[in-house]
Amino acid sequence: MPDPIAQAPSVSVALCTYNGARYIAPQLRSILAQGEQVAEIVVADDGSTDATLDIVRAIAAESKAVGSAIEFRILDGVGGNGVTKNFERAVAACRQDLIALSDQDDIWRTDRLALQLAQFEANDDLSLLFGDARLVDENGEPLGSTLFTTLEVDEDSVAAIHRGEAFDVLLRRNLVTGATVMFRRGLLEAALPFPAEWIHDEWLAIIAAATGRVDLLEHELTDYRQHGSNEIGVREPTLANKVKRVLQPRGERNRDLAVRSRLLKERIDALQPSYQLVHDVRGKADFEAFRADLPASRFRRMLPVMRRAFSGDYSRFASQGRIDILRDLLQPA
Repeated sequence: MPDPIAQAPSVSVALCTYNGARYIAPQLRSILAQGEQVAEIVVADDGSTDATLDIVRAIAAESKAVGSAIEFRILDGVGGNGVTKNFERAVAACRQDLIALSDQDDIWRTDRLALQLAQFEANDDLSLLFGDARLVDENGEPLGSTLFTTLEVDEDSVAAIHRGEAFDVLLRRNLVTGATVMFRRGLLEAALPFPAEWIHDEWLAIIAAATGRVDLLEHELTDYRQHGSNEIGVREPTLANKVKRVLQPRGERNRDLAVRSRLLKERIDALQPSYQLVHDVRGKADFEAFRADLPASRFRRMLPVMRRAFSGDYSRFASQGRIDILRDLLQPA
């Protein structure tokens, strides 16, 4: 019987860079080590001022010299796009049916593409697949934790996603890290353009869940490097961090969430999925608008917050549920 992985389609890799000279070489080599499963590596550079692109070009030349069929394509420019828009131009330039996302400073595990391709081959309805990652320090040394552990991905959420209920889960909170994502290129028809107010991976995941099926692999697909210059990192879910989060000033966070929810509602309305999805996303937008408009006075917040809590809105729509109730009651203006 033919090996399904050997017959799996080739993948486009969308890799975004910005002043990543220290880490880009091992990242590229970990992608090249995936072999013929990679058809092309699209490198979108956001105006690097260090040797990042020189290193990319040198590794591309080395790869070609040893007979690799993997094509390198570099999208450079003056920069200033930001992470979301830089990833947008990277994925828009990809040519293969399956696209894998990559950060400039992580290391792919040797079986990353094999594991993900097997899932896409077995599931024609699968639109986007993500997974776990091992956390490592700037030198690549394990930190003793994983993304799912740090994000507190619970068994109920995992089971719901496996059941095809990813939209409900992701409407509350994002669990998808772009460095582990693979998706079908057809998703871009609904997802483009990416709103600047959203992070690319969150947007791709929620749109994929609204228009198709999202699933996860309970495997560590990459070494996810944590260092001082991470564009996007993770924070340990310690009690001290949770208390700090509850008591930090409200700032613009709630207004940002309200804007993001409104933009999602507008896109979902345009896509016209099922009535239930439209109803749910409108409820989310209304809830986040409510939180953004809460009064500065803690006393005046108490009654409206408790009403929403008893209605079930915090459990349906807030990323931290009961913790977000405390946050809305206690946070200073």
